[in-house]
Amino acid sequence: MTAAVLTIGTELLRGELVDSNAAWLGEELTSLGLDVRRHLTVGDDVDDIAGALHSLLGQVRVVVATGGLGPTTDDRTSEAVARALGADLVRDDPSWEAIKRRYEARGRDLLPCHAKQAEFPRGARVLENPEGTAPGFAIERDGVQAFFLPGVPREMKAIFARSVVPRIAELGHRDRCRLHVRVFGLPESEVAERLRPLEESNPDVAFGFRATFPEIEVKVEARAETASEAEERAKAVADRVRELLGDAAYGDRDDTFAGVVGQDLRSRGFTLAVAESCTGGLIGTMLTSVPGSSDYLLLDAVTYANSAKTQVLGVSPEILRAHGAVSAETACAMAEGARRAAGADLAISTTGIAGPGGGSDSKPVGTVWLGLASAEGTLAVRHQFHGDRAQVRTQAAYVALEMVRRHLRGRDPAEGASARTISDIVRHMDLRSRRQRP
Repeated sequence: MTAAVLTIGTELLRGELVDSNAAWLGEELTSLGLDVRRHLTVGDDVDDIAGALHSLLGQVRVVVATGGLGPTTDDRTSEAVARALGADLVRDDPSWEAIKRRYEARGRDLLPCHAKQAEFPRGARVLENPEGTAPGFAIERDGVQAFFLPGVPREMKAIFARSVVPRIAELGHRDRCRLHVRVFGLPESEVAERLRPLEESNPDVAFGFRATFPEIEVKVEARAETASEAEERAKAVADRVRELLGDAAYGDRDDTFAGVVGQDLRSRGFTLAVAESCTGGLIGTMLTSVPGSSDYLLLDAVTYANSAKTQVLGVSPEILRAHGAVSAETACAMAEGARRAAGADLAISTTGIAGPGGGSDSKPVGTVWLGLASAEGTLAVRHQFHGDRAQVRTQAAYVALEMVRRHLRGRDPAEGASARTISDIVRHMDLRSRRQRP
């Protein structure tokens, strides 16, 4: 069964928006067992949209389109589809009533232009939007199913899961299984090299690699006579992938690195405090993006200025004067201060030079000290990260969380894949404070 993705919007063609919908839909359709043959993007022009639809209807069996269903004058998807089908536009009264109720519930004014969101080509099936005001719709022509969804990713994904997947799930190939292994701490080249013998010994299994800084995703797709056989084969190969990559393989497709660290904290009954300088709250954002993180995260203090490090975390002014904010001593004091202030089992800290300015010969841009405080003592590690400001901050946040993960699993927090490959450990200090667990 073949499929195509059509994304609509002049802003996509001009590069004003990144077309994340196409990538997401392509992956979802593939995971359902469909062969995605085309990705096509057109602007907000009725003739272009109608022409693209005509073309795709003759090439594939499933079309999923996004964009152009809003209330503004450049939202013209419904009009274009009606023209392509030779149909007129009609108002769907239940949809119009639902739109009015949503605006009333939000205390917003209902404008005449909103009515166009309830107009669809005659004969179309309306797809309810649980996340927004613009419903989607579906048509079928000559055995081809086409679905038209809003361009807002949250709304598009909700309608796809609720109304599209049940209609097409049985159309895909049932003789294949695709699994994902998420990786942090190894470059793509090393991941591929470690897995090369496995790939060569399993010619009937397709391997794929996708780098999304600072992670790598390994995809394993197996085909067999039956779905159960394909699943068994894919699981066996994916398990071997995890063995070959060790601790760097941290989760499956829907896992996040912060989420996996959070699971470790929760399962062991540990709490965490965070003290951030150069990462500016990034670690806290990663942790709190996971539902239920209040079970283990007690504090995230962004102490950017030296005065904040002293007043909030209790970092001694003498330490700052003698060693500077970017130092092992400051990183340790920050972590200890956060742990003490929150009464947490563990604390991590970050202090460094993210750039693009502020570096020196002794402390170049990318220098970051990471601290980890626990009942056993306090550890500080110096990393030299590379990349722009965002990349330095992201790497620092990930490696700080990796230190927590390794500590919880009884491994040396200063080692691990990321310490060997993403950055070099220049100094490994073990400053034993011998403070007892709070």
